[in-house]
Amino acid sequence: MVASTIPAPADVAAAPSNAQRTENGLAWLMLNANPDGQKVQPKDWVKLHYTGWTTDGKMFDSSIPTGKPAIFPIDNLIPGMNQALQLARKGEKIRVWIPEELAYKGVPGAPQGTLVFEFEIIDIVNQEKPAMAPVADAIALDNGLAYHIDERGTGTAEIDETDIVALEFTGWSVETGERFHSSIEVGEPLVGPVKNFFPGFSSVLIHAHLGDKLTIWVPQAYGVDPAGKTIKGEQVFTVEVLHVQAAPKPIPAPADVAAPPADAIKTASGLATKVLEPGTGTRHPGGASRVRVHYTGWTTDGKMFDSSVVRGQAIEFNLNQVIAGWTEGVQLMVEGEKRRLWIPQDLAYKGQPGAPAGMLVFDVELIAIV
Repeated sequence: MVASTIPAPADVAAAPSNAQRTENGLAWLMLNANPDGQKVQPKDWVKLHYTGWTTDGKMFDSSIPTGKPAIFPIDNLIPGMNQALQLARKGEKIRVWIPEELAYKGVPGAPQGTLVFEFEIIDIVNQEKPAMAPVADAIALDNGLAYHIDERGTGTAEIDETDIVALEFTGWSVETGERFHSSIEVGEPLVGPVKNFFPGFSSVLIHAHLGDKLTIWVPQAYGVDPAGKTIKGEQVFTVEVLHVQAAPKPIPAPADVAAPPADAIKTASGLATKVLEPGTGTRHPGGASRVRVHYTGWTTDGKMFDSSVVRGQAIEFNLNQVIAGWTEGVQLMVEGEKRRLWIPQDLAYKGQPGAPAGMLVFDVELIAIV
């Protein structure tokens, strides 16, 4: 859903008589010519603003309300968009009428019929293909990865595995030499703690610095890409470290983290709870209610394993989609209340590999029932 509507052009219903036409039915008008601009080529990535309408004048998509231009590799676009962009140059603006057979071909859920787009080509932002095999001065790691710092950044300290970083990256298949995924195409950098990334990134980033541009060669053994998808064959990634932030300090565990105190209320299931601050609301959520909360979780040895408070962002979820101890415990609360929950393992993650084990302790603030 778009934030606001861009009015359709007067000729949205059909291409006017002065529109140029291609042999396969595409029609187009040049709205702003730039004959000296770089011409768009079949394998280019373009940075542009765009708006799309159906021929009844309804806008279905636009980059303009966001204020953020889109970046596309044009060979990933529908045929009509791919063809239309190759009619233009950097700095030009065109309007195109794309017949359905060059658009979404009646795919359910996609815009139907002839589509009308306006494209403003802001820049051509191609990426240079990296070497498909480690270069002579690449650094090989014991785990089979290799990397090369192509351009040193401004940072002086090596990145720690607990640091939160923002990365711009593109992945290439060694087998085909083709690009398969890029944060630039998605329009958002990859952000998170280094230790949470797949090994192809986490093992190398601890040797990098803020601003570094790297090439990373990843053997098939690692099996996944940054998006968590299974990979086939060896991969090469070009990576730029955009931002580095030290991980926030954990919130200290409460004094009674090891076991529920005598004044905690115990339920028949084994859950123990204690009200820390009374709420201002009067109603309780139901078992399937959607709620917004802040929380922090510790294991009983006092180690914090998760916290929305540290991240600075409350979360929303349905109470029938979380661990049983949360489903039961949050239903005891009213809006504005803060409560501590001691959740036994059989009401938590039940020994699931990779999840916090044993009894878990949560401080929960019920912000709202939504």
